[in-house]
Amino acid sequence: MSAEGDLLDEVTPELVRRIEAALADGKTEEVRDLLEGLSPTGQAAVLEQVSEHQRDALVALLKRDLDPEMLTELDEDVRDDVLDQLDSKDIAAAARELETDDAVNLLEDLPEDERQEVLAELPAADRAEIESGLAYPDDSAGRLMQRSLVKVPDSWSVGQVIDHCREATDLPEDVYDIFVVDQWGRLSGSVPLGRMLRTKRPVPILDIVDPDIPSVPATADQAEVAHLFRDKNLVSCPVVDEDRRLLGVIMVDDIVDVIDEEAEEDLLKMGGVASDDMHASTVRTVRLRAIWLAVNLLTAVIASLVIGQFENAIEKIVALAVLMPIVASMGGNAGTQTVTVAVRALAMGELTGANMLRFIAKEVAVGGLNGIIFAICMGGAVVAWYHDWRLGAVIGAAMICNLVAAALGGTLIPLGLQKFGVDPAVSSTVFLTTVTDVIGFLAFLGLATIFLL
Repeated sequence: MSAEGDLLDEVTPELVRRIEAALADGKTEEVRDLLEGLSPTGQAAVLEQVSEHQRDALVALLKRDLDPEMLTELDEDVRDDVLDQLDSKDIAAAARELETDDAVNLLEDLPEDERQEVLAELPAADRAEIESGLAYPDDSAGRLMQRSLVKVPDSWSVGQVIDHCREATDLPEDVYDIFVVDQWGRLSGSVPLGRMLRTKRPVPILDIVDPDIPSVPATADQAEVAHLFRDKNLVSCPVVDEDRRLLGVIMVDDIVDVIDEEAEEDLLKMGGVASDDMHASTVRTVRLRAIWLAVNLLTAVIASLVIGQFENAIEKIVALAVLMPIVASMGGNAGTQTVTVAVRALAMGELTGANMLRFIAKEVAVGGLNGIIFAICMGGAVVAWYHDWRLGAVIGAAMICNLVAAALGGTLIPLGLQKFGVDPAVSSTVFLTTVTDVIGFLAFLGLATIFLL
């Protein structure tokens, strides 16, 4: 089996069951052996898959043997539960073993008094670095950056840089770029490690430096940093202050996590879920989801009010009650397709003022053509079913109207929300559902009232 396959199969259902059985039987040494043979990611996966009671027992058993890297891999709700089982000295010991960005991530959600207790247990140098990271806004480059990097003066030669890398004891384990600074600590550029190793020792480092490397301010939003990594194919990116002094570096492994978080966040929001609540308590999950359900209830009431205006028509032609959900459902599905593409394009920076009108025109054309196709299909089916060509024509016309409205809503709603500073992923589907329901019912029942009664 390949190394990749081994990694994917590291935590199997059978392994989790063995750990649970050994824990239930009090076989502590077997539990230790099974967990210690796993990677930090594997340990985190086990803690996420067992019950809360079993997780507490595992943490109590292995408190001082848990890999600090494992804490950074845990789901936030599970990590909060694990940290509740650890005292300030245990958390401080874990923070000392982590890179600055991971230590900041570990401590940022702790209550203020508990965080101060943990910081008090740290050496002064480590405490200062973590406090500096915590001072930056949430989801900013300053929170992501690590301060462990290779930084050299622009007056050095290649030989001096190589000797420094061999002799220094505080360098990161993995080095991809050498960052060059002037006498004031301002970033002059970077040198890829491979280029430096292929250059003769007497050559000044400035002769091989790339001065045009991208950098980001410490206050930059993490989503913008992720776009930069993607667009420039970066492995690392320096973080600078307002005077371009080098503060730290962001590595691609941290950006992969950000990309996952941003994609997950948008997906959850479009489903009406504020956050990943798989590992949250039942009460908290109910509270988080009830908010959006209440909003959806309001939109459903609006659609019902529209139907209520055509109560007489529905009483006289029962077929309308049978057919009207079809029109609304088709519009809702078509609108969801459009809004998904639009929200994704906005998030990736692909939908801008330059191509906005072209995108809207294309989606309206797609909605109109699909409307015609399904109007013919559904109209024919209704004629065959009810033997009434007028009813078939009404549902066909309503289908076209609603699919065009769905295309317009699916594009204009997220664009409008973004213009007003509202995250399109959060509210687009709620407003879209209202539009497709109202237009669908209004078009179908309104046309039926005009042409069938």
